[in-house]
Amino acid sequence: MSELDIDNYNYDLPKGLIAQSPVACRTDARLLVVDRGRNLLEHRYIRDLPEYLHDGDCLVINDTRVVPARLVGHRHNTGGHWEGLFLEARPDGLWRVMCKTRGKLEPGDSVTLLSAVGNDDVQLQLAARQSDGTWIARPMAEEDALTLLDRVGRVPLPPYIRKGRMIESDREHYQTVYAQVPGAVAAPTAGLHFTAALLDRLARQGVEICTLTLHVGPGTFRPITSETLAGHQMHSEWGCVGQQTVDLIAECRRRGGRVVAVGTTSVRLLETASAGGEPMPFSGHTDLFIRPPYRFRVIDALLTNFHLPRTTLLVLVRTFGGDELIRRAYEEAVREQYRFFSYGDAMLIV
Repeated sequence: MSELDIDNYNYDLPKGLIAQSPVACRTDARLLVVDRGRNLLEHRYIRDLPEYLHDGDCLVINDTRVVPARLVGHRHNTGGHWEGLFLEARPDGLWRVMCKTRGKLEPGDSVTLLSAVGNDDVQLQLAARQSDGTWIARPMAEEDALTLLDRVGRVPLPPYIRKGRMIESDREHYQTVYAQVPGAVAAPTAGLHFTAALLDRLARQGVEICTLTLHVGPGTFRPITSETLAGHQMHSEWGCVGQQTVDLIAECRRRGGRVVAVGTTSVRLLETASAGGEPMPFSGHTDLFIRPPYRFRVIDALLTNFHLPRTTLLVLVRTFGGDELIRRAYEEAVREQYRFFSYGDAMLIV
């Protein structure tokens, strides 16, 4: 089967291996080390990561912050249940949202959003439906978007975790310890494994830690529905790579260190910023779809979670790690009962 055929990126996963909550301590998650040079797999833990990163390496993390973007409410005219997902706030104060409800929505319809404790709160008036199915909506309040979302929003868990229903601990667990820039509606999940203590330990042993920002969007979970990879329309996400990160990566290269990306989001943005051959400062949207026979320009190693079948994330990982080796790694992870997806275990490809 061709690497360009989407059926090549399917695999069977027992439902019981989809993690519904994280491990008690982030660094106790299991780590499957994939050594491309030796064609070997090794079973370790996240806490062992300092053994695989060396003095002079550069660890690139995504400092996006997940906003409480899941919205619940009821329609003003019918009383019917309504659910939505906040995607972005425009400069004019209008929101772009995804909507889910029974019946047909019309411009001018209003929704009463429920607070986190279930009380009626602010009204959201739907203004116009967009060509991609999302809606432009006006919150009937003077507060800024983040203030409102802190009150009426829920953690936007993916549907494979408790059907998207959050519990209070998700507000901490579904956020990296280094999250800074609000804007994501899904977590950069490889980063969920780090603690402040682990990052400090890596820094003390000479690993340079640098940041970029890519706001993960809902399209990250969307399966590829076309028969071939070339037929897939890649989703777009906003990101920023600053001059300091570009300089740190250049210094890492000069001293012979490795650029180690934390998560596929970091990979996509680094490679986007390096379209000209070398990393450059970048700010804007990227719709880069990394698939065979892509040649990586920046990264030397990748820490990543285990991804859903038939997704662009799995295609990226197989493209970087080698199709046969990563296929074997996934089979091993299933056999050894690793925990999969957002709250699951991780893989380090070196």
